[in-house]
Amino acid sequence: MSMIRDLRAVVRPSRISLRKDAGVYDATRDPSTPSAVVDCAVYRDGNRVQRDTPLTPHEAMRVVRRDGGFVWIGLHEPTEAEFAGVASEFGLHPLAVEDAVQAHQRPKLERYDDSLFTVFKTIHYVEHDKLTANSEVVETGEVMCFTGRDFFITVRHGGQGSLRTLRHRLQDDPELLAKGPSAVLHAIADHVVDGYVAVADAVQDDIDDVETEVFSSPGRRGGTSRGVDSARIYQLKREVLEFKRAVSPLLRPMQLLSERPMRLIDPDIQKYFRDVADHLARVQEQVIGFDELLNSILQANLAQASVAQNEDMRKITSWAAIIAVPTMVCGVYGMNFAYMPELHWKYGYPVIMSAMVALCLGIHRTLKRNGWL
Repeated sequence: MSMIRDLRAVVRPSRISLRKDAGVYDATRDPSTPSAVVDCAVYRDGNRVQRDTPLTPHEAMRVVRRDGGFVWIGLHEPTEAEFAGVASEFGLHPLAVEDAVQAHQRPKLERYDDSLFTVFKTIHYVEHDKLTANSEVVETGEVMCFTGRDFFITVRHGGQGSLRTLRHRLQDDPELLAKGPSAVLHAIADHVVDGYVAVADAVQDDIDDVETEVFSSPGRRGGTSRGVDSARIYQLKREVLEFKRAVSPLLRPMQLLSERPMRLIDPDIQKYFRDVADHLARVQEQVIGFDELLNSILQANLAQASVAQNEDMRKITSWAAIIAVPTMVCGVYGMNFAYMPELHWKYGYPVIMSAMVALCLGIHRTLKRNGWL
């Protein structure tokens, strides 16, 4: 159908914006509404039900139970007290509520009696002019989603990953929203994974820059460079590891959503989770490749440093060998013996000095020809 055919165009923008935006909704001005609520709205037949005054979660659920549709509530870093009323109103499982409030969870999918609890880690690429040993490459946040038959609740942690633009985009497609909460869950999953794709491309550029710098650094014979600071490579590797922790655990939940029938997921929407899982698998392969490539770059950089040290040691050894010749000769003639050859010879001094210079030059030429100097 046309709605399904246009699904990708609706939920996948050409370029994901990752700007910091807490987006606090005016509903927070209502004293009966939890201060953490970003937006609270009722959707019926794919359209947002317009109200003169903001709805509280309790009022929104009462409208849904009376007139149908579903309610979408967005919260930003709620406290336990702020979330308690919402959890009680929608009958959320205490374990899921605890995870949503505490945050710092692994990406996962958990099924409870009348709801699904999904955790996504959002990733934001931190722009920087040049990678340093202290550069922050990626920032992470979290989005927890409660999916029910007639409600959808998002709990967001961190300054990144605002869903305001996504909500507006979905409201522009009533046919999609008419599919219910599962359509919103898919849109959020697709939005998060699209963010992964954008960050992976940016991290690839950073790795390419470091790789180019490592392997294009002039050798000791062609310049004075000692290679790239290993701390920069190690810092980038740590950031990639943080990226990996967000991507890898999410693959299994996306496979479950795309392959296993669930009564809370619309069959027309479920097939599109496969596309999200495919994109996520590609990003996971990229991140694993980043980790392995950075290992190789780090080893190559350390090897270059070892080679430079070996070259320094060879030069020191070469000059020590050259200096050893006059040292030996002078040491011999510094002995206090009464009878030694050439002591009373008229040309003894110039001959000995010439011999020392000739030997030193010969050793220097030999070492130079063999690449030691």
